[in-house]
Amino acid sequence: MTEESNLFEVSRRIEAPAAIIFKILANPQRHMDFDGSGMVRGAVLDRPISGVGDTFTMKMHRLGDDYLMLNYVVEFESDRRISWEPAPGDPSRAEGNDPSKVGIPAGYRWSYILTPDGDDATVVTEVFDYGPLPEDLLRDGGAWINGTNSVLESMAASLERLEKASTE
Repeated sequence: MTEESNLFEVSRRIEAPAAIIFKILANPQRHMDFDGSGMVRGAVLDRPISGVGDTFTMKMHRLGDDYLMLNYVVEFESDRRISWEPAPGDPSRAEGNDPSKVGIPAGYRWSYILTPDGDDATVVTEVFDYGPLPEDLLRDGGAWINGTNSVLESMAASLERLEKASTE
């Protein structure tokens, strides 16, 4: 994390072509396979992401609570970059439990940047741009994400799991 920005970043070199890795990232049904936070429970629909403007809904679980997160795809460059902005999918996760806040992005973004490194390897960088999240949530490296691991630990675990999923 840098002082000037609101980012957490973790990179990993994966011995797989970018196209294989991107196909996993663009398939919400596969997100549970590489989730290092332990929060993802599955996708609501079986439909791959095809471009900016797509949405996908994930079933989530955190600290004893099941909920939905809507995700708006805001960047999509096939085999190179994919980003989405989550929004609460039900009132229990909306600001102030306000039903009118359902579907409104929470102000942060998850991204994956793929950089080919030779013919059959890719450097994958996961970026969490936490935008306007309050500083108290980010203390201890953002352990709020799942109650135990920091954001960086969860991201590193995600990339390790992504490598396994990409090389099976």
